[in-house]
Amino acid sequence: MTPTIQSITDILSFLTVLADILAVFLFVILTTSLRDKGWGKRVGMFFGKYAVLFSFIVSIGGVIGSLFYSEFAHFRPCELCVLERGFLYTIAVIFVVAMIERKEEHVRQYGNFVRNCTLILSVAGLLVSAYHSWLQFGGGSVVPCSATGVSCAFVYFIEYGYVTIPMMAVTAFALVILFMTFHRKNSGI
Repeated sequence: MTPTIQSITDILSFLTVLADILAVFLFVILTTSLRDKGWGKRVGMFFGKYAVLFSFIVSIGGVIGSLFYSEFAHFRPCELCVLERGFLYTIAVIFVVAMIERKEEHVRQYGNFVRNCTLILSVAGLLVSAYHSWLQFGGGSVVPCSATGVSCAFVYFIEYGYVTIPMMAVTAFALVILFMTFHRKNSGI
């Protein structure tokens, strides 16, 4: 790995660790009584109000990161990487459109569609990327990996003892799920 690629990997890995801490924090608020009172309620309302913006930032960051690794670092994606990208890129397109079309009539008409569609895609992407991570950390293959191309168990790098490219995807999908879960129905885009 070149020094530039290593430096960017270090930055992205550190951001992944910070995002994981945020995800655990939000999950605790979401699953406990903190969600309904005091500062926990205020945190939930804040992330609910800006859920689309934060999800947009996470999904665009994931798209840029995946393109960096394939186009600049020349890491060849495996079949599971391609599936994860399909989910992530679709989510990013939905959020780009949602950010552009924030008119009141569009918010009323499509707000729940954006929320529900991105939640479904994020759950599917999370399942694929979690399985991919499981393979990389030594788990047995449930579905055989293609004999052509890069093995799904191949690890390009590992930082902080757990951050790999599929773990970055797990984090991105988990954050989108959490943000959109805080996003209230009919609260707009």
